[in-house]
Amino acid sequence: MLNRRAALSAIATSAVLALTLSACGQDSEGGSAEESGSAKGGTIGISMPTKSSERWIADGKNVVADLEAKGYKTSLVYGEDDPENQVSQIENLITKGVKAIIVAAIDNKSLNGVLQQAKDANIPVIAYDRLILGTANVDYYASFDNTKVGELQANYIVEKLGLKEGKGPFNIELFAGSNDDNNTKYFFGGAMSVLKPYIDSKKLVVQSGQTGLTQVTTLRWDGATAQKRMDDILTKSYSKKKVDAVLSPYDGISIGILSALKSDGYGTKAKPLPVLTGQDAELASVKSIIAGQQTQTVYKDTRELAKVAGSMVDAVLNGKKPETNDTKTYDNGSKVIPAFLLKPVSVDKSNYKQVLVDGGYYTEGDLK
Repeated sequence: MLNRRAALSAIATSAVLALTLSACGQDSEGGSAEESGSAKGGTIGISMPTKSSERWIADGKNVVADLEAKGYKTSLVYGEDDPENQVSQIENLITKGVKAIIVAAIDNKSLNGVLQQAKDANIPVIAYDRLILGTANVDYYASFDNTKVGELQANYIVEKLGLKEGKGPFNIELFAGSNDDNNTKYFFGGAMSVLKPYIDSKKLVVQSGQTGLTQVTTLRWDGATAQKRMDDILTKSYSKKKVDAVLSPYDGISIGILSALKSDGYGTKAKPLPVLTGQDAELASVKSIIAGQQTQTVYKDTRELAKVAGSMVDAVLNGKKPETNDTKTYDNGSKVIPAFLLKPVSVDKSNYKQVLVDGGYYTEGDLK
């Protein structure tokens, strides 16, 4: 995602509203219509997890832009990876009387109480990219095909290693996302549906022995945490062996893994870097792919995701049924949440220009 802070212009209505982008815990107000009892012109609350990831900065910007284009005002907050902070921010949005709330949860089980408050205030809730668990007070879910993300990552490893042609055995290590993010099990499950047969047949060997989801999660998707774990794995399991592939679920984790590999001497002709996957097409990782370091990422066009979430809000607030394409998969433990899933795309050095530059996500200048 583009590493830019979103900037909103002051727009004249019956009075001039000062619009400021939020810092943590503050709001970003926008829009051109006056507050009224109707849906149009009302304020939509947007709760994003953190500004530490380029991805979420871009998501916030894109959701704001889409809703404002539809005639709404916005109140954008970032929880900075603190679940209690996110709960407090959403409580403030409810107190302010927002018409709807779009939430990308930090902890998928921490929002039950505050979403009951939203329900009591007749405020619809859209789960954004991360499913919220254990509550019936989520109306719709906007995301990508998360199982497909894992499949794309794993199939890329299979292809690059030549496993279908019978090559091997190869050494692989597995990483997964945060254990409090519901997407983690879908990413990992999708990947393992492809990789497990090769692990079972010993064509892929996990030298660390860490293959269970609970063994390979990375709290808060943190790159430094992933780097430390990779350091430990290299020290304990690869003193006389080399890693041929690493399943990484997210670019920020991939960058941490890459740092550990480089510190262990990988990246030379004698000790080439392993196949290393990722997700989100973050700028640093796309540059790394171009430089021949990280190998692959999964691109998810969050501009389109913002449009889906905005359209869901607009439909609900105007008495219409939002468009969905999955009404069976996403059971949050309380009910099945109707979802609209977008398609992810595998990106590597061979197609990044076609997908990311020609698609307008980055410019050539961004990637230099």
